[in-house]
Amino acid sequence: MRSRPDLLALYGVAYVLFLYGPLLLIPIFSFNDSIYVAFPLNGFTVRWYEELFANRVMLRAAWNSLMLAAAVSVVSTAVGLLAARALTRYRVSGRSFLLGMISVPLVVPGIVFGIALLILFRRFLGVELSLYTVGAGHLLLCVPFATLTLLSRMESFDLSLEEASHNLGENAWHTFWRVTFPLARPGVLASLLLTFTVCFDEVVLAFFLSGTEQTLPIYIYSQLRFPQRLPSVLALGTCILAVSIALIALAEWLRRGGGRHAQDGGQNA
Repeated sequence: MRSRPDLLALYGVAYVLFLYGPLLLIPIFSFNDSIYVAFPLNGFTVRWYEELFANRVMLRAAWNSLMLAAAVSVVSTAVGLLAARALTRYRVSGRSFLLGMISVPLVVPGIVFGIALLILFRRFLGVELSLYTVGAGHLLLCVPFATLTLLSRMESFDLSLEEASHNLGENAWHTFWRVTFPLARPGVLASLLLTFTVCFDEVVLAFFLSGTEQTLPIYIYSQLRFPQRLPSVLALGTCILAVSIALIALAEWLRRGGGRHAQDGGQNA
């Protein structure tokens, strides 16, 4: 009877290694004292990280991505919160259809949206490509993530708390800020972290919609043509990988564990 759990555990480990094993090569070779990606390693060095943080072009691209991701995460979370509240608090006709349409950007290839938005901005609207057009494209991608994350959170707490607030004389606005928003705060934080990570790492839409101002993924993509710059790209990839994993883990913790604690506190109050 114990062989089956052992086989399942072995399968689980093999599955995780198959998915994420190649990512482990990035931090390993980022400390390699050679421009060539090959075993055996020539030695341990941190000079690729020193060159990385001395690169002004990279720092500018990183700043662009940080500002863009921060703005997109806030706007997409606000839109997603309003959409999730409407879908969970009111009887909306065609709710399943609306959820399906909201999820379309998650299943349609990004290259299709990139081409469509490029034609829209340049041919029909005459808008110059910039970080603003990149942000508009990223909103299209991040709003579904925010809506679905907040939808699961808004459906999980007791509606009688809002009804009690109304019965005590609070209007809809005060009920939202004093009851609904505190209970939804874990989902809001999870949405902010998730959409920030999605926007920060996105490359396809940024490739089509960016002008002269690069985002960090576009900078990385442009550096891959030069073999002598590959170690610095690996060092940069290691930093992004570490931050992305930390943000995703924190968002998932807030959505599951942190959300339950906040709900219990609200019910006790």
